[in-house]
Amino acid sequence: MAAPAEITIKDLSGSWVMNKTLSDDTDAVLALQGVGWWTRKAISLATITLHAKQYTDDQSTTHIDISQTGTGGMKGTTEIRLLDWQSRSHEDHIFGSLNGRSRWLSPSTYDNDISDPFLKADWLEADAEKGGPDGEVHIESLVVNDEKGWTAQQVWGFAEVDGQRYHVRRVLITKGKDVLRVRLVYNWQGKE
Repeated sequence: MAAPAEITIKDLSGSWVMNKTLSDDTDAVLALQGVGWWTRKAISLATITLHAKQYTDDQSTTHIDISQTGTGGMKGTTEIRLLDWQSRSHEDHIFGSLNGRSRWLSPSTYDNDISDPFLKADWLEADAEKGGPDGEVHIESLVVNDEKGWTAQQVWGFAEVDGQRYHVRRVLITKGKDVLRVRLVYNWQGKE
């Protein structure tokens, strides 16, 4: 289901299901990230649900905690995002040892720091989409796996897809000279 207008980047709390029909195929990206064939096959067959909780702490830092599950009880990854652009290490059972950071993307940061046109394409940027503390409409996440040699840059926001408004992540994966891009589209399932 498309996201209702009142659900914005200001509060992503709730359940989101990856729409595999509207999303790009992730198999090549997962292979580039070193995910084995059996795990990739299981992911391709599963319905992936994100359970998100977004909140602000006493220091006014936005947190987005996401646990993923797949059909049949398959354990997905856990994403703990603090939007302060501080680097944090994390061990993930699918992706390995990671070092990541996340932030709100201001218009100047967006224009200056996001260089790949794919990451900038097709976003809704109207005033109704503004949800960050300074009116931002996007979140950026940058994750590095030094052991496997890849970097994943994501931009999150809302976009119109097939005439409806969805939560979307655009992901750029680089490993050496290899560069892959995927768009992930999520159906809104409701508050938990």
